[in-house]
Amino acid sequence: MASLTAAGEALTPPHDGDALAVVRAARARGGTVIATGGCFDLLHAGHARTLAAARALGDCLVVCLNSDDSVRRLKGAERPIMTQHDRRDLLLALECVDAVVVFDESTPEAVLRQLTPDVWVKGGDYVASDLPETAVVAEWGGRTVTVPYHPGRSTTALAGALARVG
Repeated sequence: MASLTAAGEALTPPHDGDALAVVRAARARGGTVIATGGCFDLLHAGHARTLAAARALGDCLVVCLNSDDSVRRLKGAERPIMTQHDRRDLLLALECVDAVVVFDESTPEAVLRQLTPDVWVKGGDYVASDLPETAVVAEWGGRTVTVPYHPGRSTTALAGALARVG
């Protein structure tokens, strides 16, 4: 498996990436490592609130970001709206995000096994026990939590509104 960088680029082993360095630095300080993930296709207020709530739970936040190919498989041929590079850059511009890892699979299970976060966070529109990541994070004693969902804020709704105004 490739090592990971904060910019989300995969490096061939044995290179050491920034996301892993962020995790190690937090742990060296006795800190708690938080991870969350998703497509973040059009960054909106619901995303920003979820990311801020996730970061408040620990000492660093690593975002696992679906690659363009992964988003297409999950959401359809018209998606993503923005490239993984633009989505990564927007996420990294947020003060609450310490690193971004781009992954190509449908779920970030392999990335999580590299990062071994203490807490995996998803929005309240998910049920923790239903997430495949919950069992993975439990392998090393981590836990999954959900943070409040903010209704009326979705990428699909935002994309529809943008299409109407052209």
